[in-house]
Amino acid sequence: MTAPPARRTRLRRPDRRPRRSALARRVALRARKGPARRSADDVAKAHAADLATQGEHGVNYLNHWVDEAKGQIFCLVDAANADAANTVHREAHGLVADEIHEVSQG
Repeated sequence: MTAPPARRTRLRRPDRRPRRSALARRVALRARKGPARRSADDVAKAHAADLATQGEHGVNYLNHWVDEAKGQIFCLVDAANADAANTVHREAHGLVADEIHEVSQG
């Protein structure tokens, strides 16, 4: 008699983001104008601050993009609503979005 095949156990990596809940929505934040243009390095530091603050609000910042020439910053976040996403920005670094759009992947 042979032993049954070993079951593979999937271990969750600590750096993996949690699955989106049924209530979460993808929210795109667009900051167009500000007191000064931000470099990609400045925005990366602000994004790191978002990641450190997001858990308190049930928000998951996914990515960010910068167009330094136009002074535009874009963020993609899983959040229950736009207010929660913008609250993280406000508390983390003070740079809030000029425009907020709920988006879905097609």
